[in-house]
Amino acid sequence: MNVWQPESGETLLARAPVTFATGAAPHVRGMRWFRDAERNDIQHHLEGWPDGPSFSPRSIGDTVAHRLLRGVAKVTGVTVMAALGAAGGNVSTPSSADSGSDTPSDPANEVDDFPVMWAAPGTVGRTLPWQLDPGRADPKHWRTHLIVTDRRVLVVQLPYDGKKLEAIDDQILWQIPRTEIAAVEPKDFKEGEDFTIEFTDGSWCRLRCRSRRQLTRYLMRAPELLSVVELTPAQRKAILSYAREIEMPDSVLPLITRNSCGHLNVDILLPKRLTSAFGASEENILLDEQGRDVDLSDYHPEDL
Repeated sequence: MNVWQPESGETLLARAPVTFATGAAPHVRGMRWFRDAERNDIQHHLEGWPDGPSFSPRSIGDTVAHRLLRGVAKVTGVTVMAALGAAGGNVSTPSSADSGSDTPSDPANEVDDFPVMWAAPGTVGRTLPWQLDPGRADPKHWRTHLIVTDRRVLVVQLPYDGKKLEAIDDQILWQIPRTEIAAVEPKDFKEGEDFTIEFTDGSWCRLRCRSRRQLTRYLMRAPELLSVVELTPAQRKAILSYAREIEMPDSVLPLITRNSCGHLNVDILLPKRLTSAFGASEENILLDEQGRDVDLSDYHPEDL
């Protein structure tokens, strides 16, 4: 078992499973492309990459037929669920992502085309590992996690066993210093799980993460972390009490940041909650200046 650990003086901020994203619009649904700056397909020119699937955007006729089939499947599914419910079955349906949107923010790259790598020769984007591609790596047996620290960003690969989620055996595939990241942008079309990372050389990638908010929160900018001794006595008491409640080990330090409204955001990454399926799941509290838990109705936009 080999769990990646930060170096001395380096702080782990977030860790979550990621892959290259997949198209959602009818024209490109289930597809992805790897492009250079002139929009040429470069997947067969990426050094060390094994062969993967090649895609062609659907024609207008295929798109209409695809929509029709999905519509029939959806109606059929609703009918079956209704029948089960009427028969007394315990049936529930998942809710859609709160951040999803039916309106594309970048039609050229979300509707007409769907590049997940945009990289000229010699740029950072071309160094990304092929294991991020669901069309090349087997997600039934492997996972790729993005790890964010205050110094760098890494991609690790680890085996996946649905019966042994706590078994972690990390292999570093790729890493760059944070200084090579120019911008991070959430992409809400359709499910609200995608985001792009733009590198300082102009290349970029589009990734997908089911726990996107926590990951991108620390990826967008290196936070100014506060130590417990910088807080008011009431805030220190609240955090220490919460740490005992969740059985935080002595080796773990809470990630404390002050939002612009004055509220304290406290994230605690517990080693015992690290899994191959979900990455590092945090315990979180939000405190006001008096060290009291902030009620959800009193959240400010920056708290979210």
